[in-house]
Amino acid sequence: MTLEIDRQVAVTDAAVAELPGLADLEAWVARVLDHVEEPRRELTVRFVERDESRQLNRDYRGKDKPTNVLSFPFEAPPGIDLGLLGDLVICHAVVAAEAAEQGKSCHDHYAHLVIHGCLHLLGYDHIDEAEAEEMEALERTLLAGFGIADPYREERSEDASDA
Repeated sequence: MTLEIDRQVAVTDAAVAELPGLADLEAWVARVLDHVEEPRRELTVRFVERDESRQLNRDYRGKDKPTNVLSFPFEAPPGIDLGLLGDLVICHAVVAAEAAEQGKSCHDHYAHLVIHGCLHLLGYDHIDEAEAEEMEALERTLLAGFGIADPYREERSEDASDA
């Protein structure tokens, strides 16, 4: 089954040039789906402004602030088998600010967040430490396949220096 991504852009014209294109999205998502042997191959990736991210984060997660990526898994009714994974909603302003703050390229940070969001769509989570370690290890593996550095290395270094 081929991969189908509905790429939606709801950001200012100035930000559009910084967004990943469909080819990047397809490569990142395909790597996740192929790695976990997932047959569902359809999703929406929507790039939004802070206000939309904040509203969705508040309404669905109870957090009244914009966030980098929100994942909304598709839950089919019983007996219905569709190829839909769900939706990723990504706030460009938050992603750009985080990338600058962390000294990463926007491209690499987008790759991480798309992969991270896709894993959430597939049921991965990072609520407890064991789940977080499993999810982060998979993210590092998938990102390394694109030549992208470990996005968690700085956090681990900071944790080690606090010990």
